[in-house]
Amino acid sequence: MSGFGDFDPRYIIAIIVTFIVAITVHEFMHAWTAWVLGDDTARLLGRISLNPTVHFDPIGALMFLLIAFGFPGIAWGKPVPVNDYRLRPAGRFGRQGSMALVSLAGPLSNVVLGAVAAGILRFSSITGSSVAVITEFLQLFMIVNFSLAAFNMIPLPPLDGSRILIALLPPFWRPVLAPLERYGVAILLLLLLLGGGLGSSIIGAITSPVRDLLFRIFAGS
Repeated sequence: MSGFGDFDPRYIIAIIVTFIVAITVHEFMHAWTAWVLGDDTARLLGRISLNPTVHFDPIGALMFLLIAFGFPGIAWGKPVPVNDYRLRPAGRFGRQGSMALVSLAGPLSNVVLGAVAAGILRFSSITGSSVAVITEFLQLFMIVNFSLAAFNMIPLPPLDGSRILIALLPPFWRPVLAPLERYGVAILLLLLLLGGGLGSSIIGAITSPVRDLLFRIFAGS
């Protein structure tokens, strides 16, 4: 199975399948966690579902394809609507704490998916029962899910890490960080457009330690 930039049909199919599963479970967990914590907005819209079509975003899907063909970019599903005023307060962190839990549920689901793939890989390696094509798919599945989890923990809107950061910071920081809600997407795109230079270095410096830690914990390397 080839890497980015190589037009291997198996690789392209594998990366698309991986993204569909990863994004579907990610958005499902946002919706389900919000419902458990008191907000049924997403449930009423049918978002508590593992049907990929309900989480489909046309532009995000196009990005899936571009990434599969080796172009740099980010991919996403349809954002899950959450009404934080309907969430039950999470202890001393209040509703912001509940919003942080909703946000954390998405990246955490990708960690679990990656960990499952890593566990199967380690078991098959021990038993000597690995099949090359399956092993390559599981490796890709693990890498993508751990990378998505790490990327989504960047504390910049609209990524999940920003909601978690806001919940942990003292309240007086919230209005200071509010402008990032307007410019977060533009900043992310600018970093991506900077390509293999400064932009990738900044994103890599933030995400690589998290991703590498996940590899060490679950894959042993």
